[in-house]
Amino acid sequence: MRKKMAQLDKLRAKVHAGGGENKIDKQHRAGKETARERINYLFDPGTFKEIGAFAGDPDNNPGEGVVTGYGLINGREVYVYAQDFTVSGGSLGRVHSQKTCKVLDLAMRTGAPIIGLNDSGGARIQEGVDALNGFGEILYRNTMASGLIPQLCVIMGPCAGGAVYSPALMDFIFMVQNTGQMFITGPQVIQVVTGEEVSMEQLGGAVTHSEISGVAHFMGENEEHCLDMVKQLLSYLPSNNQEKPPLKPVKEPSVNKEELLNIIPDQSCLTYDVKKIINAIVDGSEFFEVYPHYAKNAVIGFGRINGQSIGIVANQPDYLAGCLDINASIKISRFVRFCDAFNIPLVTFMDVPGFLPGTTQEFGGIIRHGAKILYAYAEATVPKITIILRKAYGGAYIAMCSSSLRSDIVYAWPIAEIAVMGPEGAVHITHRQEIETAANPEATKKLLVEEYQEKFANPYVASSRGYVDDVIDPRETRQKIINALKILNNKQVVRLNKKHGNIPV
Repeated sequence: MRKKMAQLDKLRAKVHAGGGENKIDKQHRAGKETARERINYLFDPGTFKEIGAFAGDPDNNPGEGVVTGYGLINGREVYVYAQDFTVSGGSLGRVHSQKTCKVLDLAMRTGAPIIGLNDSGGARIQEGVDALNGFGEILYRNTMASGLIPQLCVIMGPCAGGAVYSPALMDFIFMVQNTGQMFITGPQVIQVVTGEEVSMEQLGGAVTHSEISGVAHFMGENEEHCLDMVKQLLSYLPSNNQEKPPLKPVKEPSVNKEELLNIIPDQSCLTYDVKKIINAIVDGSEFFEVYPHYAKNAVIGFGRINGQSIGIVANQPDYLAGCLDINASIKISRFVRFCDAFNIPLVTFMDVPGFLPGTTQEFGGIIRHGAKILYAYAEATVPKITIILRKAYGGAYIAMCSSSLRSDIVYAWPIAEIAVMGPEGAVHITHRQEIETAANPEATKKLLVEEYQEKFANPYVASSRGYVDDVIDPRETRQKIINALKILNNKQVVRLNKKHGNIPV
């Protein structure tokens, strides 16, 4: 037995050494940690348990280029697969795929989140169709796990070709600046096929995917920053779709609620930062923003109210006046559907002048993409609370979780303007001839605008029709949300039986 144990220790040490000192040094020189170093940083000390350590050839391909297993993160069970770039460049072959599929299956069976740490040269070419099938098996499991358990992916090195579709099927993608890259086709092939010259970082780096493509939800300055954000995100999420998010101790906002009276300017044409309002309402003034660099006219993220996790959606008047456009529609709708899948109540802060006009938006399919928000909110069965802060115009008012999309509770601040369109545009259409023929067109227009504002651009007409449940003092917003979440805690929705709907993708 002692001889066998010595052999076991020797083999385990060989597996833990990965590609050896030279490869590990090269990994460190590239500004990257090894797969095991990343796992040790991510998991609570001493809790990680490895699965499939002796898969593959221990002499030439120890561990098959991927470390898999489970452990605790902040005391909660989580599964992980971490590609090991020091072994065959982390390339994916048949056994590599089998190890990854094993932890995906276990995560689904046990109802625990899965985290993928990607750092791979792609498919193992010498394995041919086995490698391609291996990708397919992982992609199938990503699809089956969607809406069942949270799936988080961290791009910490190259991720190219068919490998990018596994992160794309997961819920959230984190990328490390300067070392993480994702693309379907690399710069060399692009140059040969199209003649276009582009660097790897320009084509598929963290900045590109966080600001332009919208592929990445989070961008970390380094690996530790990225993994810290992973831990932070997990703290807001349940382990699976049968649970509710964990409760945390209540922390009063650090921002004085009196500030809520001063954030929105008196003139409705002026902008402000909606995140100031969010920070004045959520626990500890702590808002964990998702997609902070993409489609900035919409703000989404997680916070807590009275210790309870909530998903927050808001228009951002500080950028494009808070209009809804194609990118914002995609950003909001996917987030709403994630929160609905994992029992996270939705709080929407509305200040929207409409959908962004123009040929670029129309030709790009704003009708199709804008419909995604309508679909996502209407489909969602979690508690839905809407706060109309200021502007609520036209179809965008409907889209931002109005009462007609079955928001459970709709509150409005006294300055709310709920109408088909803004006063200026409405008066121009309905009284154009009267204004043009008036002795003093400017004075006439001003008077008509004021009349329109008094009659329609306020929360009381909508309130009288039952579309707004209450007009509230802004300083009461946090308490109103707390009360609403309490009464909606056991909300149940019965739907007609169908296989699934057909969202306008």
